[in-house]
Amino acid sequence: MSTMQRSRPVKTVASAPAYRTFLSELLSFGFVGGVGTLIMIFGANLMRAWLGGSPVTSVVVPTVVSTLSSYLLNRFWTFRHRDSDGSGREVAIFFALNGVGLLIQVLCTGFTYYTLGLHGGVAYNLGLLAGVALGSAFRYWSYKKWVFTPATAT
Repeated sequence: MSTMQRSRPVKTVASAPAYRTFLSELLSFGFVGGVGTLIMIFGANLMRAWLGGSPVTSVVVPTVVSTLSSYLLNRFWTFRHRDSDGSGREVAIFFALNGVGLLIQVLCTGFTYYTLGLHGGVAYNLGLLAGVALGSAFRYWSYKKWVFTPATAT
């Protein structure tokens, strides 16, 4: 007489816990932000010191270059597991939100230079870093909310 065996549920591999995904995204975003910050700070100081640019212009131009590199690194590395609509909408929203982040940076730099009257290199870079920190916090939150949205189940 043959006996029938009861089938057992197959164990599936669980996806990474949410905190691991968050930590991975945050570390990757931080690295990308670090690269972008280096591009922006070196570019801003180069434009200000060697090319005689105004404090505000010296922030804007390198930030645009930094934004382009950040988009590419974030899309294809940090948030690669999230949806991409491929229509250009993502790029437009990304650059619009970076415009807000840039405004935050410009306000901090302008406040330090024009309102506080601190014109030295150390004060300039401290204002720049304050703007980068506040702008980065805004960017991380806004990218997750509006640009690199979670992948939809199909």
